[in-house]
Amino acid sequence: MECLIRDGLPAVPAAWWTPAAAVAAVVAFLYYVLRVPVNWTKELCDVGFDPPDRGLGLGFGLGASRRSRSAVMRQAQGKRRIGNLPPVFPNGWFSVLESSRLGRGAVEHVAALGQNLAVFRGDAGHVHVLDAYCPHMGANMAVGGRVHGDCLECPFHEWSFDGRDGSCSSVPYAQKVPDFARVRHWESFETNGFIFVWHHAEGDAPSWWPQPVAAIEDGSWAFVGRNEFLVSCHIQEIPENGADVAHLNAVHGPGMVGRGLSRHLWDAQWTPGADDRPHTATLKLNHQLDLFGKFRMLKMDVCANQIGPGYVEMSMETQFGPIIIVQSVTPVEPLLQKVIHRMYCPPLLVPYAKIVLYGECVMFERDVLVWNHKQFQDKPLLVKEDRLISRYRRWFSQFYSENSPKHAFRKETMEW
Repeated sequence: MECLIRDGLPAVPAAWWTPAAAVAAVVAFLYYVLRVPVNWTKELCDVGFDPPDRGLGLGFGLGASRRSRSAVMRQAQGKRRIGNLPPVFPNGWFSVLESSRLGRGAVEHVAALGQNLAVFRGDAGHVHVLDAYCPHMGANMAVGGRVHGDCLECPFHEWSFDGRDGSCSSVPYAQKVPDFARVRHWESFETNGFIFVWHHAEGDAPSWWPQPVAAIEDGSWAFVGRNEFLVSCHIQEIPENGADVAHLNAVHGPGMVGRGLSRHLWDAQWTPGADDRPHTATLKLNHQLDLFGKFRMLKMDVCANQIGPGYVEMSMETQFGPIIIVQSVTPVEPLLQKVIHRMYCPPLLVPYAKIVLYGECVMFERDVLVWNHKQFQDKPLLVKEDRLISRYRRWFSQFYSENSPKHAFRKETMEW
């Protein structure tokens, strides 16, 4: 095969672009557009922080990193004023894992709500959540533990604990299992692609549950993709964006391409839920893209239902069809939140929905840039037009109770 010669070096073969190659490229592109879900993931240092010095990554000390990720965070936090924070872990349902990450008979270690959890799926498909550490000798049962039926077996001495209530079901070398032997059991619930646990500082039982979205649960809508962000802020500040309508045109107004040529226009209304659903709130958004100051396009109506402190369902009516995004916000540590969005739509709408999802990723990243560096203002200076922020904070306060844990800021705990 004849080769092209360029600057004295062999280049691409002259017959490289054949009809078969063109067809293969088109098929690969269509497969990606139609079948491969989006996965946009941002670590804590990826938005608004100087990245760690990664070196050459050869593992021989040559060009090795001189500054770790934790060193970057310590430097950033040293310049930041945290503010007078509300309790750091509100009461409610919080996602600890995406359902797709947990097969039958599998166990995963999850850090959430300042706890270490063992999340496992029994042989029959039911999900259970226990404290990760075995009360016998402290082994992490989520690392090397084995699932048998609805029980989780510790890898250290093979003690087994029932996922349904945390009681010890077996000690293989003991004549009798102690009646008091148990590990903490967390009430869990699985729906809409997430595994949730119930957290309440007073130990109260759940008074509400996230409800299944039919189009997601029955599989009739396609999974478009997901994004995941680690955010350094208090959990209350993330859903507060819904009531802070003035930030929309400031942060999300500039266009993503050709910033001087296009602008996103937003109109928003935020309201708390009715008396029979006090744990909910609703944000209604109207979006248009203004092009050259003359053309209005890509109109979209969004209804975002906030369900408790850490879960949102966003229904989007676009010019081409409906889309839904489910969002989870989970406190990992007092000032570290994991935010995940999962998008679904009718199968024929997937190519357009991917464009919308990429736009949502970029827009949300603009918020993350602010959250990662802001101070929490417990008594913000507000004008009359900011009254929804005060209303939102009164609404969110219902998720705190007498024993809700407070944040004790310690400079040495930056190993995030």
